[in-house]
Amino acid sequence: MKYRSRSDIVGLILEAANGGATKTKIMYKSFLSFAQLRDYLAMLTEQRLVEYDEVGHIFKTTTKGLQVLQLQNQINEEFDAIDDDRKRRVAVELH
Repeated sequence: MKYRSRSDIVGLILEAANGGATKTKIMYKSFLSFAQLRDYLAMLTEQRLVEYDEVGHIFKTTTKGLQVLQLQNQINEEFDAIDDDRKRRVAVELH
């Protein structure tokens, strides 16, 4: 598996918790150990990007978390477009 940045991991967690998810579900969807997940969830809860529903024992991505996820997706799309453009230019130069 390739190296993942903290922002990549945060994005995976926010996506997994969108609509509500247990710690186990988030852990498997984000490919983290339980200890790593615990640290990330504490930070994301503190920053109000996710909230914990004590009744259902699930984490949910907040409106603020969804905004962060949307921004991250937009940035990733921009980088993908830049990368695609670079690949096209290299392919043209090779021909």
